[in-house]
Amino acid sequence: DALVLWGDVLVDGHNRYGICQKHNLPFQTVQSTLFQSMEDVHLWMIDQHLGRRSLSDFQRGVLALRKREILAERRASAATDQPEGVNPETTSASAESTSTSASTGVNPLKSRSDIAKAARLSSSQVLNIEKIQKQAAPELVAAVKAGTISINAAAAVATLPAEEQKTAALGGKDELKQAAKKVREVIRKTAKEDAPEAQASQGNEVRQLQERVAALTAENLALRERVAELEAQLH
Repeated sequence: DALVLWGDVLVDGHNRYGICQKHNLPFQTVQSTLFQSMEDVHLWMIDQHLGRRSLSDFQRGVLALRKREILAERRASAATDQPEGVNPETTSASAESTSTSASTGVNPLKSRSDIAKAARLSSSQVLNIEKIQKQAAPELVAAVKAGTISINAAAAVATLPAEEQKTAALGGKDELKQAAKKVREVIRKTAKEDAPEAQASQGNEVRQLQERVAALTAENLALRERVAELEAQLH
C-alpha cells in the first residue's frame, strides 16, 4: 500500500517506510485530502492508535486525554475568533464538526465517561491516568509505560513527594509495590480515624432535622387549631 502523506508529513505507513529504508526498497506515496490542519492529522492518528490492541491501557488513556485536549483547544479557539453577533453554540458545533472530520469518531470527549469509552477503560482508570499525568515523577511514568507497576498502584505512588516516587521507581517492581502499599495503608488509617467524627457529624445533622420536623409539626397543628377557632366564630 502507498504511504499516506499530508504535505511532507507521513501520516500512515511508518512501519512500511522503516522497512523500505532499511532494505532500500522503492515505495509509493499518496497525498491525503482528509486533513485541513496538523491537528486533524493528530486526531486521525490518535483514533488509529486507539483501535489497536497492542497498546496498553495507560497508552490508550493518554491518547484519549490528548484527543480531548485538542478538541477543547479547537472549541476555545473557535469561541475566541467568532465574529460579533454570531451564536457561540453554532460556532462551537461547527468547530467540533470540522475538528473531527478526519477522525473516526465525533464524540467531543467532554466527560470522563466519554474518554473511558473511547479508550476502552473504566472511568476510575481514566481518573488515575489523569492523576499520574499531573503528579507522577518521570521515573514513575516510565515504570507505568514499561508495565512495571499497574495504573492503580502508580496513581497511589504519585501522591508521594517526587523524590520518594523516583526512589521507588528506580528500586524496581518490589519497591514500587511497597510504596503503593504504604500509601494505601495511610489512606485506610486516615479513613478509619475520621469515621467516628463523620458518624458523629451525621448524627448531629439527623438530630437537627428531627428537631426541625417536630417544630414544624407543632407549628402546623397550632395553625390548624387557630383556623378551626376562626371558623367557629364566623358560624
